[in-house]
Amino acid sequence: MTEEEKRVTLHIGDCLEVMSKFEANSVDAIVSDPPYGLAFMGKEWDHSVPGVDFWTEAHRVAKPGAHLLAFGGTRTYHRLAVAIEDAGWEIRDCVMWVYGSGFPKSLDVSKAIDKTAGAERGRAEAWSGWKTALKPAWEPIIIARKPLCGTVADNVLKYGTGALNIDGCRVGTSGGGSQCFGGELCKCSTNKVLGKTKHPINDFKDKGRWPANVIHDGSEEVVSLFPDSKSNPFKSASTTGKRDSTYNQGEFDYSGKGYEDSGSAARFFYCAKASKADRNDGEIANNHPTVKPTDLMRYLVRLVTPDNGIVLDPFMGSGSTGKAAVLEGFKFVGIDLSDEYVRIAAARIAHAEKSKNEPK
Repeated sequence: MTEEEKRVTLHIGDCLEVMSKFEANSVDAIVSDPPYGLAFMGKEWDHSVPGVDFWTEAHRVAKPGAHLLAFGGTRTYHRLAVAIEDAGWEIRDCVMWVYGSGFPKSLDVSKAIDKTAGAERGRAEAWSGWKTALKPAWEPIIIARKPLCGTVADNVLKYGTGALNIDGCRVGTSGGGSQCFGGELCKCSTNKVLGKTKHPINDFKDKGRWPANVIHDGSEEVVSLFPDSKSNPFKSASTTGKRDSTYNQGEFDYSGKGYEDSGSAARFFYCAKASKADRNDGEIANNHPTVKPTDLMRYLVRLVTPDNGIVLDPFMGSGSTGKAAVLEGFKFVGIDLSDEYVRIAAARIAHAEKSKNEPK
């Protein structure tokens, strides 16, 4: 087995049994889209939310300070969050993944009455237009962390975990915004104000905006919800003559410069666009109903995984997390009950590895 092949390990089986064979404190990050407990499209695997025992075992194999990202359903994520917390994880945040492609699983009340034996037609017509569900347009992504050993600095130095890769996930530098962040031929309004032909290489605008706990898909339905806005320059902090020496070092610009860009306020948040090629890019039909966009999963694994780290997905499905992990240069361990989904995941991950290694 080559070194590259060792970077990806896929298991068929119950994740509780499989994880019980892993060493403790051996995984750098866990990124997963577990069952929502909604019986989605009648799938047996979606009959319940994974309970405390699953997340307790995940907690055991994760390194101190390792982050856990878990998608949830809007009706059931509270149970997911409680199970994760009761297993010993610290809930750190919740990301809102906003999209425009959802469809409601909704009962038409008038048709249901029509089917009722002996129901009068007039009674059914009175309920025309009444249904039982809203169109889904967002999903929560729970961010949790295994408790640290000592301070953040102590933990990072010992295990390489405990912090988020903020600069690697800034909005604008990883596909999330349309605003200008500089360049040799830049002629944006900020440069005109400064009288320069290009931004200084250490200008904070080159880094991009601070990542937020909202991510969207760039669809017309979502972007149209954001108002148009203009970013004003930051005001100088010279009146105080002070600067916070502990938090936000280098985050604010104290010379009076700012982005001075304009457009939809959607540009302030990371945009992970879905691609039709995502689903079947392993030259194998992918019938999994809840495939997440590759851009989204790449962003998430990059946010929480240290260089050359191991990403675990105990509810792998068709391998979206694994595909993202290998494209970002991480090692990946995936687990799923279904041999069919593991075959699909293996094909998609292999395709991602091939495309990554092809000459540009």
